[in-house]
Amino acid sequence: MLELRPNCELCDRDLPPHSEDARICSYECTYCAECVDTVLRNVCPTCGGGFAPRPLRPLKAWRPELKLGLENHPAGTKRRYSKFTADDIETHVSRIAPLAPKDR
Repeated sequence: MLELRPNCELCDRDLPPHSEDARICSYECTYCAECVDTVLRNVCPTCGGGFAPRPLRPLKAWRPELKLGLENHPAGTKRRYSKFTADDIETHVSRIAPLAPKDR
């Protein structure tokens, strides 16, 4: 189950569980669409992979017997931040951005 991290790890923008602007890599690093498009250029600064829109978790359990939805599995609250400097990110992104995510 996705953690649904609460913020962009670069600019610290709030990304609540219903945000359609959240983007994640396959390791669930979480960034806002603006940072992914402009700064990161679809390159995760940690793993080098690409990003996809983060799925939206339903608010309620539509199948109550399964106890799913945000009411039973709330979003994460621990804010996370990239450990890389802006210069390091730019070097990393510039090196591999020309490669399609499937070729990285």
